[in-house]
Amino acid sequence: MERMERHRFETEPYYLPVGDEVAQFEAAYAARLPTMLKGPTGCGKTRFIEHMAWRLGRPLVTVACNEDMSAGDLVGRWLLDAGGTVWQDGPLTLAARTGAICYLDEIVEARQDTVVAIHPLTDARRMLPLEKRNEVLRAHEDFQLVISWNPGYQSLMKDLKTSTRQRFVAIDFHYPPPEREAEIVAHEGGVEAEVARRLVAVGAKSRNLKGHGLEEGASTRMLVYAASLIARGIPAHQACRMALVQPLTEDEAMAAALSDLVDTFFD
Repeated sequence: MERMERHRFETEPYYLPVGDEVAQFEAAYAARLPTMLKGPTGCGKTRFIEHMAWRLGRPLVTVACNEDMSAGDLVGRWLLDAGGTVWQDGPLTLAARTGAICYLDEIVEARQDTVVAIHPLTDARRMLPLEKRNEVLRAHEDFQLVISWNPGYQSLMKDLKTSTRQRFVAIDFHYPPPEREAEIVAHEGGVEAEVARRLVAVGAKSRNLKGHGLEEGASTRMLVYAASLIARGIPAHQACRMALVQPLTEDEAMAAALSDLVDTFFD
């Protein structure tokens, strides 16, 4: 359908596999199993699903979940226009109707009553009740539902219920091994291999501080940001402070410690 063309990738999104995740996802898609991508923020989950949508030749409808998102935002609603009322499909309905992959990014950020709306699409029924439209939508045979979740940020207020988790098969994501991560940073950030290796070393050291003054260490995405700044002429120390140190902490002592860490690798 013409309206879905903007959801297709004309060129291949760059993704460097670090394990069997490609084969695992291809098997899950072949069986049309709802799939959960589990892993820390910035480790490549979104790029992976973009790559897989391109690889499988399917359009991808992406939703960035947030606490203000209602079930109506996801499913659809009646709107007023010059001719009266008209129904507008939400992104989940659009994907289910047209056979796209629907990716709900950071599903744990959504309200529980919104999350429940996806349940009928995650079992053998593969259906979506559109109560306001008096319609039961049977999902297109090519439709697949994919969610991402960062268990490291779970809390009593923001956790994914067992009743939801058990409806999905899961693929675990972690930060890539150093040599692979350096290759990603060099490619995406546009820097030489040696610079990428030093950035990855900084990132690895910062991750060791998780739970010891930092909630989270530097992600692969943040390392790419630093590399991108370096590639555009920003000195490495400044680039790392902009992309790694300042976003990670507001604590002056911890910021100083991270800056010293940067100095170790970029003297």
